[in-house]
Amino acid sequence: MITIKDVAKHAGVSVSTVSYVLSGKRPISRATSHRVRRSIRELGFHPHAGARALASSRTNVLALVVPLRTDLNLPVIMRFVSSIVTTARAHDYDVLLLTKEADADEVHRVIASSRADAVLVMDVEARDPRIPALRELTVPVVLIGVPAEADGLDCVDLDFTASGARMLAHLADLGHRSVGLIGSPPAVYERGTGYATRFLAGFGEGARRRGVKVHVHPCAPSYPALSECLYDLLRPDRAVTGLVVHNEAVLGDVVLELRRRGRRVPEDISVIALCPDAMAAAQPVPLTSISIPAEEVGAIAVETLMRGLAGEHPPEVRLLAPHLTERGSTAARP
Repeated sequence: MITIKDVAKHAGVSVSTVSYVLSGKRPISRATSHRVRRSIRELGFHPHAGARALASSRTNVLALVVPLRTDLNLPVIMRFVSSIVTTARAHDYDVLLLTKEADADEVHRVIASSRADAVLVMDVEARDPRIPALRELTVPVVLIGVPAEADGLDCVDLDFTASGARMLAHLADLGHRSVGLIGSPPAVYERGTGYATRFLAGFGEGARRRGVKVHVHPCAPSYPALSECLYDLLRPDRAVTGLVVHNEAVLGDVVLELRRRGRRVPEDISVIALCPDAMAAAQPVPLTSISIPAEEVGAIAVETLMRGLAGEHPPEVRLLAPHLTERGSTAARP
């Protein structure tokens, strides 16, 4: 399939220039416009037939980009999606879900064919390959997540760096000096996903400040992987007395597996999790946790897009401070 990027390369212009020619939203010189249209004809590119006619109108649709990778926790992702859809409906907008695990070509096609007015992007990597193309879009874009280079971008997320440091500090204040981390799936770290790397950075820096020894173990989303992870973290020589869990997929089995190994929570080992509040409260032992504020983040992201569509605010990075709720799963070091 011929993409808008192919047209831009053939015509020797940027992707945004092709979008402007198709939408009429900005004036383009006659020569450049002619060159772009000739490339469209020669390559057989087929944008939406009504693109130019809709240049001055709105579709009242937001495009939500969520690559459905196997290592994503779908129940948590759907909390964000639900909040986004609900907030969008309050503004009389619908949401078009884009789940393809690829580059930004699909987003460009959606915008060039006037199927959406603005774009939300989830699962943002620190060095996200989609960012250059997203910067070229002619419509507002909001990232749920923060890339390493965020200048000029609208981003909203939990402050994962502060969250990692806060969880470590909570255990350190209780006297724990050897702490294990049941981390996100290995693929999440290998991909450089922003939230996981930022959490790990805050967790590690907090440990260095407090003189706590930490043991980090990425964990695939399965019971056998959790069992192997705990086998490694609970080795006698590690003397781990506190566990941090940043992996919703295995959270439900953590307390049960600790019980099977003869470890009571919190009498023998303290456990604290980063997850939605409802998930933490529903465990066999309700877990002290920092909440993933999916509903709040989703609502803020949509409101930010609405202000962008109205031309009312400059781009900003907004990080929500972590909120820790104690539920009795952490205690002083035995």
